[in-house]
Amino acid sequence: MTNTKVMSGFMELTPDMQVEFDRIKRIIEESYCSFGFTPIDTPVLERSEILLAKAGGETEKQIYRFTKGDSDISMRFDLTVPLARYVADHYNELTFPFRRSHIAKVYRGERPQKGRYREFYQCDIDVIGEGELSVAYDAEIPRVIYSIFSQLDFGKFTIRVSNRKILSGLIEHLELSSSSIEVMRIIDKVDKISRAEFIAELKKLGMNTDQIDLLNQYIFAEGDSDSILATLRAAKIDSLELQQGIEELESVVLLMRDMGIPDNYFRIDLTIARGLDYYTGTIYETTLDNYPRLGSVCSGGRYDDLASHYINKKLPGVGVSIGLTRLFSQLVEQDIVKPQKKSIAEVLVVPLTDDQFKYALNLANRLRNSGILVDTFLASTTIKKKFKYANKIGIQQVIVIGADEVSRGAFTLQNMISGEKRELTLDEFLQLTN
Repeated sequence: MTNTKVMSGFMELTPDMQVEFDRIKRIIEESYCSFGFTPIDTPVLERSEILLAKAGGETEKQIYRFTKGDSDISMRFDLTVPLARYVADHYNELTFPFRRSHIAKVYRGERPQKGRYREFYQCDIDVIGEGELSVAYDAEIPRVIYSIFSQLDFGKFTIRVSNRKILSGLIEHLELSSSSIEVMRIIDKVDKISRAEFIAELKKLGMNTDQIDLLNQYIFAEGDSDSILATLRAAKIDSLELQQGIEELESVVLLMRDMGIPDNYFRIDLTIARGLDYYTGTIYETTLDNYPRLGSVCSGGRYDDLASHYINKKLPGVGVSIGLTRLFSQLVEQDIVKPQKKSIAEVLVVPLTDDQFKYALNLANRLRNSGILVDTFLASTTIKKKFKYANKIGIQQVIVIGADEVSRGAFTLQNMISGEKRELTLDEFLQLTN
């Protein structure tokens, strides 16, 4: 017998799980659209030279790469590199700032492990500027995040925000520029190690006690956003980059408030570093307050240059990504997501006998034309089995059609939870649903 088990590193869902997964994906997609982000799609396969232009190190090792005839082809490993190629290719056809959303699968040949997949959905938005891009867009991205996670209703969440220029300026002031990548890497994993381990790793880089104390004073600054900003503004540090970072962060915080994000849903956190060399300004990570072990469920930030490998234009941008597959698997594991039904249908139309098929099919079509999701049970069997089918797939409303209902131009609506029955016409039913 052929082995039907799905390959390691790939997610395949049962119908009830798929319905819930699609519900979450639809909320994300609709939120992106509500903010005017234009959906785009790019090919899963790209010429290898396109993907390798910005890939390196471990990423290059993870790329699925193969040849077909004379073509050297790779599968996309994220949605950002294809975006860069897309903007370069369609530059003359785009209007800037260009607002794009992209929800699609990407592929990485990494070792499968808990919460890590070889095929997974990313849900990205970006705003790309031409030459320059207002910092106001840095504040709009968290507003989109706030909209999404408010609707998903996984409990309280916090959008952590910082600016890479502040960290870079601090590192420059401490005369650690030659070790900046290593320092950033240590800061970025501060949530995963103890404070003692954090200090020990900094000492391994040759940092003395005074340097460590000064770094800790700022990256671990406590209080609300205003008090942390005040601490930063009072810093006696001669760094133009740090001052720019503080000014940008202050602007973003004020604009986030103007955009309607409550103060208790975001906080300044200078311990997030994100992406080492990729991000250049505002950065953010989002965590679920009741489930800190999940880590960041949404992250992104500002980058100065999107597509220099493909076009001689300065194209700064800001964006965010939700790793939906990983997030969903963790939500299921933590029992946060509890699938309720195996069908997307809102009602099930059930003719009692074959004599009512034509009436039932006509009614189902009229319901669909009114925007209602309809399943029809067309197999000849007992009403008991038809009701059992409705219960199994989680449809709560069943429309029963017998000879009497046909003669009266009506149907019996049965609630599968309460058992309540009522005879209605189509118009009466539609009034109830509107």
